[in-house]
Amino acid sequence: MNRNNFAVCAACLIASAIGADQILVHAQTQTPPPAAKKKGGGGGTRGPAVREMIYVTLPGTLEKPTDTNGNGIVVLDARDDYNFVKRIPTWDVPASRNPEQVSGVTASPVTQMIYVAARGHLGAIDLGTEKMVWSQAYDGNCCERPQVSPDGSFMYVGSDLKDFWYVVNPKTGEVITKVVNPGQSNTHNLNFSANAKTAFMSPNGKTMAIADTTTNKLIKQITFPDNIRVFVLNHDSSLIYSNLNNLLGFVIADVNTGKILHTVEVQGFGWPENWNITPRPRVPHGCPSHGIALVKDEKEVWLSDGLNDYIHIFDNTKMPPRQIASIKTNGGAYWMTPSVDSKLIYASSGDVIDIASRKIVGTLKDEYGRRLHSEKLLDMVFTEGKLTAVSNQFANGFNTAEATTTASR
Repeated sequence: MNRNNFAVCAACLIASAIGADQILVHAQTQTPPPAAKKKGGGGGTRGPAVREMIYVTLPGTLEKPTDTNGNGIVVLDARDDYNFVKRIPTWDVPASRNPEQVSGVTASPVTQMIYVAARGHLGAIDLGTEKMVWSQAYDGNCCERPQVSPDGSFMYVGSDLKDFWYVVNPKTGEVITKVVNPGQSNTHNLNFSANAKTAFMSPNGKTMAIADTTTNKLIKQITFPDNIRVFVLNHDSSLIYSNLNNLLGFVIADVNTGKILHTVEVQGFGWPENWNITPRPRVPHGCPSHGIALVKDEKEVWLSDGLNDYIHIFDNTKMPPRQIASIKTNGGAYWMTPSVDSKLIYASSGDVIDIASRKIVGTLKDEYGRRLHSEKLLDMVFTEGKLTAVSNQFANGFNTAEATTTASR
């Protein structure tokens, strides 16, 4: 190679090295693209300090096969389009057996536990570790819907279709006492007043028992025209709005007098001509209406229609309430659970409904994309990993989240 060719080659090598170096420098100093923003506020690699999660307990309905969504607790992110987060195991069940049907759920910011009642057990799960802290079968007559007091000092939970309710220590699961509703078996739903000083205990029967939770003694019984089903309370627990067997509608009972003030029936939709026939149509829960809610600061009553898969809306500013609108749901809505901020209804059809617009705005699905059917779920808010607010199972007229976190016994 002559000197001229060598010089040319050397120059090429130097130029190539400089070019490659410039390319490398450019790659190292290039500004990275902005991080994609997530729904719900993002929060960088640490995530948001406040998280709102939907805890759906399974199997949470008798109206679907027990393996429709599996068992355990499915957790969804309420601030990220209800995306699946995880599934928390509850009780181990052999594949050859059906899991116990979940009959109710409640949670406490005081104890930092979620309580799952099933037809056979009552269990407490620590929300920090997601481990079962205690599980009780009691005397073999356990369990129906539980409610824990705002201060976390006691919990009422129904026996499994007997005539009494257990009063339980939420921290240990130990029985404090029992409250009996004489002559009324089929223990079923349980609701507390806002301050939890009064317990409203209904069987799948006609007579509701009302107890003073400071003494755990009955103070009153109210007899309804037919078997009591789902019921809710107004702001001061002076009125009971209840579904009944054989009624597409609801009744309003006065707590002080024990009298039925109003009976409200759905107008149209094949009622009552499609019910009062022989044989009667088979509908979930054996009654045409199983689900009721007081919304918009008690200005509206929302009612489930199991015959037609609708939610009917009534103006509650006048007595008796007047039917004003209806929402078609994606399947049977046999329970309605409010969000913490009282702006949404979570229906057991898997529909998320905006109360103001009366529109379906979301769908609850499990990790396999299957619509979740459960009548036992909670909306729960966590701050720095700690439960700070939780909705009630019942869509009462009072602010359930505020009552849960601030009321005292």
